[in-house]
Amino acid sequence: MKAIIPVAGVGSRLRPHTLSNPKVLLNVAGKPIIGHIMDKLIASGIDEAIVIVGYMGDMIEKWLLKHYTIKFTFVIQKEQLGLAHAIRMCKPYVTEKEPLFIILGDTIFDVDLEAVLKSPFSTLGVKEVEDPRRFGVAVTRDEKILKLVEKPDTHVSNLAIVGLYFLKQAESLFASIDNLIDNEIKTKGEYQLTDALQLMIDAGETFTTFPVQGWYDCGKSETLLSTNEILLKVNILKNNIYKGCIINNPVFIADSAILEDAIIGPNTTIGEQAIIINAIIKDSIIGSDARVEHISLEHSIVGNNASVTGSPHKINIGDYSEIRLG
Repeated sequence: MKAIIPVAGVGSRLRPHTLSNPKVLLNVAGKPIIGHIMDKLIASGIDEAIVIVGYMGDMIEKWLLKHYTIKFTFVIQKEQLGLAHAIRMCKPYVTEKEPLFIILGDTIFDVDLEAVLKSPFSTLGVKEVEDPRRFGVAVTRDEKILKLVEKPDTHVSNLAIVGLYFLKQAESLFASIDNLIDNEIKTKGEYQLTDALQLMIDAGETFTTFPVQGWYDCGKSETLLSTNEILLKVNILKNNIYKGCIINNPVFIADSAILEDAIIGPNTTIGEQAIIINAIIKDSIIGSDARVEHISLEHSIVGNNASVTGSPHKINIGDYSEIRLG
């Protein structure tokens, strides 16, 4: 089965880190966001992926081809006109009657995907949220979707659509997207996938929902750190012994990292070839080739190739930065 993975966004809420890396290649709990997604998809039987790239898409393509052997097709989205527009670009690579699984590229999830892919109906992943105004939401009755609303200004439902979509056949999906674009039907200035799915429902197609309890947001620095904490607790790893160091699990420490006289963790990721000397680091993500010395860090993100030294602080700095804190 094919999966469509849109990853063309610029990740503006994660700057400065996304000034030099696409969001989906940011490290969380020991691997890039896209790596967590791909591992779950492949384990569930997905054997082909259409990846919609844009901003720094060559870096995403290179990383995926290096780490996975399934068939990839890369589609370039030059204009950000909405999710439905992005999905439409995949039409030449999909046959009309085949099912599709669509997953947004910043959605790390924990759900029984094999059962979802066997559903007799098209079905959308949902999670109950307190404030649904940031999401598309599903209005349901008897486990079937009656209506979908994109980022509602007034309350209609607390069931947020979390970026997991199983469509029984591609033909009706693309016909609905064509209808949107041909008739210039936009919501909040963009061609919305939610609107295309609503057209399918209006035409009589049955849609159900499936619950997604494990849904981890990687959209901004605070949620990236909280997701890092959750995933580390789920997958506690055995780490090497480092002379003069105390390791407080859960942590991920790359084998190539160098640690001296440090206290690491809990809830901390240390990237490849990072150097940590005489430092205390917890609840943080330290990028590859970063150097952290003579400092205590908490709730911090240090980018790749960055250098930080000095007194205790909370920081969030991008790649190749150099900070000395007195």
